[in-house]
Amino acid sequence: MLTQAQFDVLHYLARAEGKAPSQRDIAEATGLSLGTVNATGKELRLAGLVDEAGALTPAGLTSLAPYKVENAIIMAAGTSSRFVPISYERPKGTVAVKGEVLIERQIRQLQEAGIENITVVVGYRKEEFFYLGDAFDVELVVNNDYAERNNHSSLWAVRERLGNTYICSSDNYFAENPFERYVYRAYYAAEYVAGPTEEWCLATRGKERLITGVTIGGADSWVMLGHAYFDRAFSARFVEILAQVYDDPATQGKLWEQIYADHLGELKMVMRPYPAGAIWEFDSLDQVRAFDPHFIVNVNSSILDNICRVLECARDDVHDIIPIKQGLTNFSFRFKVAGDEYVYRHPGEGTEKIINRASETFTQRVAADLGIDRTYIYENERLGWKISRYIPDCVSLDYHNPAHVRQAMRLIRRLHECGVASEFIFDLHEDTLKQIALLSEGHRTSFPDFEELFQMAERLNEVVKADGLAPVLSHNDFYDANFLIRGDEMYLIDWEYSGMSDYASDLAVFICCSDYTYEDAMEVLEAYFERPLTPSELRHCVAYLSVVSFHWFVWALYRDMCGDPVGEYLYLYYKYTKLYGRAALAMIGEDA
Repeated sequence: MLTQAQFDVLHYLARAEGKAPSQRDIAEATGLSLGTVNATGKELRLAGLVDEAGALTPAGLTSLAPYKVENAIIMAAGTSSRFVPISYERPKGTVAVKGEVLIERQIRQLQEAGIENITVVVGYRKEEFFYLGDAFDVELVVNNDYAERNNHSSLWAVRERLGNTYICSSDNYFAENPFERYVYRAYYAAEYVAGPTEEWCLATRGKERLITGVTIGGADSWVMLGHAYFDRAFSARFVEILAQVYDDPATQGKLWEQIYADHLGELKMVMRPYPAGAIWEFDSLDQVRAFDPHFIVNVNSSILDNICRVLECARDDVHDIIPIKQGLTNFSFRFKVAGDEYVYRHPGEGTEKIINRASETFTQRVAADLGIDRTYIYENERLGWKISRYIPDCVSLDYHNPAHVRQAMRLIRRLHECGVASEFIFDLHEDTLKQIALLSEGHRTSFPDFEELFQMAERLNEVVKADGLAPVLSHNDFYDANFLIRGDEMYLIDWEYSGMSDYASDLAVFICCSDYTYEDAMEVLEAYFERPLTPSELRHCVAYLSVVSFHWFVWALYRDMCGDPVGEYLYLYYKYTKLYGRAALAMIGEDA
């Protein structure tokens, strides 16, 4: 095995392509002292690895073979959720920065370094990368777990390919080519950050800079940035550890770097420092714009075009883009134009099958005119994207705050009593059956009491239909997450399920998305009517509570099947379907 100094000298000579550089040339290129170069040269000549003229011998080239880079893995499966809005439309690795597509530039740099065996691991919008196979003679591997797991799943997908391997991210930009044909040992690239940072900070030991600690956040520190290199020993042990922890639920959200940090004692890796500006990672649109001022003007983005057209601004006017936590059916981000803040709503995958955007747009405009939703600016009724005013310093609706509940009930009555009729009917029963059909395709209706829930909902639907009430304009998604409250102002937002419906639909959604007891629910109904309910009103509303709970239970199952689970709401809707269903059936003298 070569020493680090022996490797550095031989590696330099290998790049010299048969020439015999001076010791000073070698010292300047490798960072070794002249004395070390002189002593190492003698060792290499005695071993027959360098000839008397100082050039590399065939034996010297053979001695480098264990250190030869075998391949590179480029991870390109993730969604890059912070790189909004571009990541809604395409993977970050496929965008062009300073005239070059990020992943193409990186592939070219690898190939220029003599690394021909390149694998690209894809997942999110994988078809956007397929052309690379023919264009650059690379292999593609699909990571089917990218949506449920972090980037460790990409390495798991190619675990049999890990050896002397570069590990790269498709969205890195290297100002100068960092790749080499030979590498001495496993390393992680790093740059120094002065002042506080939220990046992954490294602690190292000795001249070799062996990594001894990794912390998230710190100050005045070297931070992990860019690519890594696995040597064969590192790869073998990493794959063993990954196999041991892969099925642990705690692993699911971890980066591969976190798994490495958990096992520093077993996984030896050094830090390789790079100067500031050598490696770029673009986590946000504003970051890439700071590096490439023409990026926002040149990037192909229908979302930016939509914003500029509606707000009558230029792309350069759009700043401070911040992703908002994903909703149950959509993605959204906040941004500024001329000092004012807005929200862009981007429809989620699969929502076009269950949401009538034309109906949403109609009711949204009515709500704006009534002062119920003063955030509204524009919605595209065909594609479903929307621009709204951002309301800062809001609090959430509190189901157990009587003032909030009374204000919410007055607000929804204003909509119900506005007298505006829409051509769009929100047929709860029809929508439920449509979603059950989608669930059946995925075999998600086979659990033991689904049929019991279905029959209960069908019977109670007959009961409420028989009451013959005229439909009113309704929100139909009337729960706490869709309220914005600032001071005395209350806004009702997100009108995706709106349309003509039974008035009890909104009351039922409000209640079934809460943690109310039966008694609490009755108080909410009285707050809406501002009086005690008649027996027929009570029976109608309780029956509707079960029907609506079942509808949203089916909806939650569908979202879960689409890979977008709604958490505790799934069980909540199930529980309320039975609770209110049994109470309603008792009111009409039938057994549950």
